[in-house]
Amino acid sequence: MGLLDSLKKAFAGNPRVDLSTRFERLKEAVAGTMSKFYKARDLTSGSVVGLKLLDSKKLDPIEARYRGLGKPTEGEIGLQISGENIVKTLEWGVARDGTKYVVQEYIEGPGLHTLLGRRTEMDSVTRLDLVRQAAKALTSVHAAGFVHRDICPRNFLLEPSGRLVLIDFGLTVPDKPAFMQPGNRVGTPSYMAPEVVRRRQADHRLDIFSFGVSAYEILTNEPPWPRGGSGHAAMRSSEPTDIREVWPEIPEALARLVMSCLSADPDKRPASMDTIVTALEGVQLSAVGGP
Repeated sequence: MGLLDSLKKAFAGNPRVDLSTRFERLKEAVAGTMSKFYKARDLTSGSVVGLKLLDSKKLDPIEARYRGLGKPTEGEIGLQISGENIVKTLEWGVARDGTKYVVQEYIEGPGLHTLLGRRTEMDSVTRLDLVRQAAKALTSVHAAGFVHRDICPRNFLLEPSGRLVLIDFGLTVPDKPAFMQPGNRVGTPSYMAPEVVRRRQADHRLDIFSFGVSAYEILTNEPPWPRGGSGHAAMRSSEPTDIREVWPEIPEALARLVMSCLSADPDKRPASMDTIVTALEGVQLSAVGGP
């Protein structure tokens, strides 16, 4: 089934939905910067889903940068990205009142940023597993032909089963130069790559930098740069703290990999997420020890 057929299926018989009669909102799960997210029951199927309502006032100025380029909507992008560690997009559309919405599988579990913020006790094997899952999620994004642009712990949920799930594609764009022009400074400040902060031409390797910051935090419960300051990690004059200083027993191959992702020069980062996944598969840890 091609993309056009998938979109037709998503909209079949449902071009303008009355959200108030279609969904029972069970609770507001997340209030994002450009959306609200609800745990909801689809009254047509009886299934529990995630209902994301987009804030057009905040979203439209960002989308306007890509006018004329044929940028897919967040819902269209979600339908094209699949993988074990990717939230499943079920439907998207525009409601009768003009609200843009996306329906996803509902993921039960805390945000990864919450677990790290609470300094939840996790052994080094568990932490490495989370890094591997995050890498696989981003590999799925890139394999589908997109750049995520907002990889950070806040955009991952952890199910009770241990599955880590990437849940948000609000800033995701096609992996094409036209969508990565200088000046498009978007993302979460502490995770932005230097080329984004400095408004330079970028490519998929901006995600690799953000992944590196996230991996460092997952493994050590500390950021690569001191907390506070401008918030733009990549703008700080100092080099990131070597992860070996925070976790002296870290396997050398893992330390090199994480620090290479944090290089200010994109050419010095790993070339692809496939390379990173392969390298992570070769790292072995015992459950004893850790930062």
